[in-house]
Amino acid sequence: MTRRFINQLRDNEVVSETYQIFDKQLRPNKNGNLYLQFQLQDKSGAISGRIWNVQEDTYRDLNNGDFVLAEGAVQRYQSALQFIGKKLTAVDSGTVDMALFTRTQSVDIPGLKAKLQDHFKTVKNPSLRNLVDCFWLDAAFMERFCAAPAGVKLHHAYPGGLLEHTVQMMDVVTKIAPLYPVLDRDLLLVGAFLHDIGKTEELTYGHIYEMAYVSQGQLLGHPYLGMELLLAKIHESEKLAGEPFDPETAMLLKHLLISHHGTLENGSAKVPMTLEAMVLHFVDSIDSKLAEFLKYMQDDPNADGDWTNYVPAIERKLYKKNR
Repeated sequence: MTRRFINQLRDNEVVSETYQIFDKQLRPNKNGNLYLQFQLQDKSGAISGRIWNVQEDTYRDLNNGDFVLAEGAVQRYQSALQFIGKKLTAVDSGTVDMALFTRTQSVDIPGLKAKLQDHFKTVKNPSLRNLVDCFWLDAAFMERFCAAPAGVKLHHAYPGGLLEHTVQMMDVVTKIAPLYPVLDRDLLLVGAFLHDIGKTEELTYGHIYEMAYVSQGQLLGHPYLGMELLLAKIHESEKLAGEPFDPETAMLLKHLLISHHGTLENGSAKVPMTLEAMVLHFVDSIDSKLAEFLKYMQDDPNADGDWTNYVPAIERKLYKKNR
């Protein structure tokens, strides 16, 4: 029987197919009865789902990332398609064709790495140039950096995504900085490179379906882990230059790392308090949000419509005609 990918599912369709389960949550309804809420995914997209009146064993027996035989039906609720399950049965991952679940994303890693080096070559500040050279010459770090995703779900969530996100941000910085001479171009450009380097230590990654947060990623987060990497490379650059790293520049770089999320509510230790920190935050937001919105369009199960289904995470539909 021909496989039914998620982006092919239609209203009132009966489903018996293998998908990958994520974001499972056990919740009580208004009567106190438990139901299971989750998301099903394959390489074509994702659909939210739920099973009514479940036992806690059903929740405990399944882990995020497991493959399941999902039996149920698709229904439309508040203009969005959702899966209403009757049964979820664990499937041995060894029997699964992983190509059905790997979201292929063409990332030109050698080309992006060359662009990254070209950006480094434009840095005129000697201390900052020595610093980026220390990162570039660290083969183990660069291998991790070029292989890492920028996230596990929302934006640039694929191998090479961190490199792509970083280079795109550096591209934007080179366009913005000449328009505002008050900005320290070198500081902003190096900040764009550094802002997410902690993700090389925050996430475990290999194949698309293996991406997850490691314990130190959960406990510390990538801004703190990036700070540790930065401090180590500052120390290396001092040895390379034979002189101390400028303490003012070091402080400004640290501020860029800990403030790039923009607000305390979004995980920043400090809000941006320099011009470069403010610009870095907005450049990061533009690139990540654009990638996130495009992903919602690509994952939308309503493949033939001009609009996506309502996306609860951003509280809106998206117009996707001609995208």
